[in-house]
Amino acid sequence: MTYCAANLLKEKHCFFGAEGGVSTGIYRGLNVNERSDDNKACLRQNLEIVAQRFGLHYENLNLMIQGVSSHVEYVDQATQNQMVADGAVTDKKGIALCIRTADCAPILLADYENGVIGAAHAGWRGAFKGVIENTVALMLEKGACLENIQAAVGPCIGQDSYEVDQGFYDTFINENVSFEKYFKSGVKDGFYQFDLQTFAKDKLLASGVKNISISGLDTYALVDDYYSFRRNTHLGLISASKCFPTEVSAIVL
Repeated sequence: MTYCAANLLKEKHCFFGAEGGVSTGIYRGLNVNERSDDNKACLRQNLEIVAQRFGLHYENLNLMIQGVSSHVEYVDQATQNQMVADGAVTDKKGIALCIRTADCAPILLADYENGVIGAAHAGWRGAFKGVIENTVALMLEKGACLENIQAAVGPCIGQDSYEVDQGFYDTFINENVSFEKYFKSGVKDGFYQFDLQTFAKDKLLASGVKNISISGLDTYALVDDYYSFRRNTHLGLISASKCFPTEVSAIVL
């Protein structure tokens, strides 16, 4: 299900879902995980569909090799699968900053007045390490004004679907006891449900961003609309570590 945030220009961004692509099988739809074993021609066609949404071509998509880091890069020319980072910032037109996810939170940011945009891949590890703060900081370095930044947290795994263990909980509480507010008791003893969307929102607030929207869409629960790494894992559909579908979120100036 394609989602556009109310506080970002509709024609300048999109949180794409699983629909509209040409992949088949477990990758059915608009899969863009080029590290998977999906058909390469289908992957390229899917990415062209994404680019066409903005009147661009595949070569205009900035596609990063994402991990779980807090590393953010400035982009003055789009590259495909060469940049190792989990956040990107640009002040150049004709570049679509892309974030690929399958439960992690994609975050798109824009200061339209000063012509600076950003995008962050905020899984719990990246968000915990500071990828959101680092993306905002680089936007400011490139000319954005804090009061003008609009940020949107896109579809990601919801709290009711995100069961975590005691070790996960302890990691957060040991960092800051106030982080307890992002957890509620799980169905099973010794487990918790983690609120990634609110954690990401609060990271934006702590960076000084005030204009924030949250999709409230749960990628795990919305089976027909979004890909979910956790759901595919539970269904036994992942045959190798990188072989799962991902959706894409993108923003342009």
